[in-house]
Amino acid sequence: MLNSGVRPSKRRHGLAGISGLAIVALTALSFGMTGVSAQDSTPAASPTAFPSDLAAGLTFGLIQKSGDQQYFVDEARGFTEIIEGAGGEVIVQDVQLDSNAAISAMDTMIAAGVAGIAIVVPDQAIGPAVIEKAAAAGIPLIAHDDSIQDAEAKPNPIAGFDGVQMGTSVGEEVVRLWQENGSATDGVGALSVEVQTLSVCNDRTDASRGLMTEAGFPEDQIFAIPYDGTSPSAIDAAATVITAHPEITTWYVWGCNDEGVQGTIRALESAGVTADNTFAVGLGAYLACAEWKSGNPTGFRASLYISGVDVGRTGATALILAATQDEPLPQESFAPTYMVTPEDYEEKGVTC
Repeated sequence: MLNSGVRPSKRRHGLAGISGLAIVALTALSFGMTGVSAQDSTPAASPTAFPSDLAAGLTFGLIQKSGDQQYFVDEARGFTEIIEGAGGEVIVQDVQLDSNAAISAMDTMIAAGVAGIAIVVPDQAIGPAVIEKAAAAGIPLIAHDDSIQDAEAKPNPIAGFDGVQMGTSVGEEVVRLWQENGSATDGVGALSVEVQTLSVCNDRTDASRGLMTEAGFPEDQIFAIPYDGTSPSAIDAAATVITAHPEITTWYVWGCNDEGVQGTIRALESAGVTADNTFAVGLGAYLACAEWKSGNPTGFRASLYISGVDVGRTGATALILAATQDEPLPQESFAPTYMVTPEDYEEKGVTC
């Protein structure tokens, strides 16, 4: 809900001039304490409390890609609960995968006088353009999830995850599953589901692939599945490779996110590969969780849990401190991750 009758603060920004921009009012969640708690800029940091009126009179923008995916729904929720819990207002714009829409959203939010913007870019190539716009307007800009650089290749502050570490964790789990099965290579293949145009995704899948080859898995039995980050795209891309290799009856799967892994599992099922012969490790756990909860057989053997809520909170915290305390945005803010399985996801607090 948008605030009304807020008191003046260090900076005041109105909503005048917003036309055609979706304003998403998400219900803030209680942290069970006075004000609202938020992570600071260090990985797995202890919570710190914000006064409930610290951001009163300020509006913050969140520009997202693929805003209907569960991870980004959670990210918007975390961002909104921190801002609104500190007395501020939030504008959320989902631009899907449209770079022009993202640039237009920047212009609209700047014209509205927001105190800070978080952005998940549809394409990292627009980094210089959005960074320049924010700098010219004197507005703090933090990237979420996907890194961006300015025209001189200087990285912009980012809140997200360590892609290499994420891919390493996934790769370690895939290697463990393969070795548990005797490190067999006859009739065995691996599918690396990759968003090849996105550096953070390459960090993840390259790290996973590297650990498999280091463990002795044949490089020529690992097949790249290029997709756009969605399950339908992964289904189509994986089906072509799977059909071309009928000699392979057991598959190991990893990817950039749960969507890619889930789509590949669906393609394997359509090709007649059973869950018993599918060893897939997801990244996100939000889709794996739902499959485990259903009780139906699934190729999801594990997934690296990542919380969009945590990233949203982290980015919002940095923007509030920049807007109200003139604190510089931290260059890197990493949220924690951990591996979950069908046996322990509930115990570890993953819900779906």
